[in-house]
Amino acid sequence: MLEKNTNNLLLKNIQNNKASQWGFIYFQAMIISSNISLKPYNTFGIDAFAKFFTTIRSIENFQELLQDDLYKNNEPLILGGGSNMLLTKNVNGLVIKNELKGIEIVKETGNDIWVKCAGGEVWHELVEWCIAKNFGGLENLSLIPGCTGASPMQNIGAYGVEIKDTFYELEAIHVVTGEKVTFSKRDCEFGYRESVFKHRYKNQFLITSVTFQLSKSPVFHIEYGAIKQELETMNIKELSIQEISQAVIRIRSSKLPDPKKIGNAGSFFKNPEIPATRFHELKAEFPNLVAFPLENGNYKLAAGWLIEQCGLKGYRKGDAGVHKLQALVLVNYGQASGQDVYDLSSHVLKTVKDKFGVELEREVNIL
Repeated sequence: MLEKNTNNLLLKNIQNNKASQWGFIYFQAMIISSNISLKPYNTFGIDAFAKFFTTIRSIENFQELLQDDLYKNNEPLILGGGSNMLLTKNVNGLVIKNELKGIEIVKETGNDIWVKCAGGEVWHELVEWCIAKNFGGLENLSLIPGCTGASPMQNIGAYGVEIKDTFYELEAIHVVTGEKVTFSKRDCEFGYRESVFKHRYKNQFLITSVTFQLSKSPVFHIEYGAIKQELETMNIKELSIQEISQAVIRIRSSKLPDPKKIGNAGSFFKNPEIPATRFHELKAEFPNLVAFPLENGNYKLAAGWLIEQCGLKGYRKGDAGVHKLQALVLVNYGQASGQDVYDLSSHVLKTVKDKFGVELEREVNIL
């Protein structure tokens, strides 16, 4: 059992001198804290509290924790970088922060290379690691906040590329049974910002690693006009994954607020998909409608454009606001609660529905 000390901390010593699967040696104490503010652990900067909180730095840590009564008696919540969540209330359970570390090459052929990354690694640091070695496939996903373990949950994507394009497999541990499970691309059932981990298996697995199949002879994806324009502005003569990454970083930095300065979770809403008949009706009424044709015959609307046309870009209520440069992003200017941000998102949903008859969907997980 874990024992409580006078500092309101629950301590359990886990001494593990064996090399982990990542080649590191761990010697550490697992600390389970009580009544901890989650403000430093979510990019919105919401000051919600966790009944219990701990960090996992080895798979052995988690396996030990699974056997403890404190774990068994408190509903677990796995936390990565906290970049795709909105806390609207305190967490009356055990928050487990994934801090598993390690990146390694696990397989290599003439043109392809398989890179395995621990779930607690910062996503952008993985991208930088791959770019430095000239492994192509992730460069369009530069500067996306969060941890690698969360990337398949959301099927993160940007500028014409999604995780599913390079995803090979992931390893995870079931939070109740402790069973180790390997998920293939097919098992994950990837969709637009969707996977089985957002619904069917929500909060049921700790993702310990993700493996990507990358290329030594990368195919460049610059179909999105913004990338082409930025590359032209940069006066790039010879295209490379390094230059594409820099272009993406410049674009994101110019449009999206830095979570370290203004609380946010990136894009708050998904781009809605509508049938072709409905698209043509809207296009007739709103000639400047921004939309993209899909292979299934439907159209994807630009949610940011819809919100902006409703006059909500830069809108603010208290410390919760719609960002002045990117209407897809909701921000916390300092003292907004999670409920304040949620109420603002409801106002955006209603306003867009009233004007366009289109229902937006929140991309961020609401807790």
